[in-house]
Amino acid sequence: MPVDIYWRIGTHGDQRSLRRRAVTRGDWSPVVPGSVAPGVRAGRRDGYTHLDHMADVARASELAGFVGGLLPSFPFTDDPWAAAASLARETATYRFMIAYQPGFLHPVQAARMSASLQRATGGRVVYNVISGGGGPAQLWWGDRVDHDDRYARTSEFLDVLKGVWGGGPFDYDGRFYRVEGARLPEPLARQPFPEIYFSGSSPAAIRAAGRHADHYLSWLEPFDALAAKFEQVREHSGALGRAPRFAVRIDVLARPTEDEAWDEIRRGWRHVDPALLRGPEASGDSVGWLRGQSFVDWPVTGFRELEASPNVWGGFHLLRGGPAFGLVGSYAQVAERLDELIGLGVDAFVLAGVPHLEEAYRVGENVLPLLRGHGPRVPSPVSPASPVSALEGSA
Repeated sequence: MPVDIYWRIGTHGDQRSLRRRAVTRGDWSPVVPGSVAPGVRAGRRDGYTHLDHMADVARASELAGFVGGLLPSFPFTDDPWAAAASLARETATYRFMIAYQPGFLHPVQAARMSASLQRATGGRVVYNVISGGGGPAQLWWGDRVDHDDRYARTSEFLDVLKGVWGGGPFDYDGRFYRVEGARLPEPLARQPFPEIYFSGSSPAAIRAAGRHADHYLSWLEPFDALAAKFEQVREHSGALGRAPRFAVRIDVLARPTEDEAWDEIRRGWRHVDPALLRGPEASGDSVGWLRGQSFVDWPVTGFRELEASPNVWGGFHLLRGGPAFGLVGSYAQVAERLDELIGLGVDAFVLAGVPHLEEAYRVGENVLPLLRGHGPRVPSPVSPASPVSALEGSA
């Protein structure tokens, strides 16, 4: 089965390189004199907006061979639902992986929004279901539900969303949601249900993923740890008669030679705050974040100390926002590591690099063709009947 490879679209702006950690915030309004929109070269004043930049990234990554793009959702980003609706007409077959947290939408409204967008795009919506990392970012949303309960709420949310989409009328009486006679209008109920990419590393997350995930999506970790986590998901899924697939979110810094790639890291390292090298400071209850930091022997002094295994580097979070681990190396080395992950059972990737536009071309043209597991892109395997069967453990 061909491997699906997505690219990340910066819904919060962009940065010109890993040498500068600060991200230039996005702005959908036209450029005004004295300002520069994210991703725009200095001196451009022709009304180019951040939405135009995201459209350029979507078109570029589609042309470069990516099956779709991840649209992240954080307090500092644009809304991914609005962005997907705006970008859909800029591409032909490109899928939009919309990140969102259940709990900030009612599942019946989420079903209607999603089905409407499926109808408008010809079935190109994919879910990245996240349940939040706690701390200040979670409070920004006004959410005080604790860690394990957030995953219990997510599981109920998806139960209701799938049930409503199944044709209805649908009744549900749960701990977090109660609906009576809920259903989608018939034209919307016929739309294909989005694939679910489910994120989370805690036992509560893995239990919920076992019930709902089409793809269990993890940040990159040392490969042995990643394989062990996949096995936990298989066990929980197998007990429910399900067999999810696996995906990994990876930042990539690939250059013609390994030395050139590490030189980019070296230049960015000069700007890292030394206080950050003493060790991580948790700002929430994200098990995935703390788990990732546990693979590093803190404190560190040199950037190569963060190389957990060949080409697997745990310092990306020091150079830009996001997860710690990614791949650094030559085009051939990065492709080899991705092939190793495919050998562990991974059949989808969400790759990323900054600046988003230029790196989409670089990775698409120089890394993807080297993958043994990368075949031609095909439409997502979807079935209008899948939501109901998923509730019965047979999706």
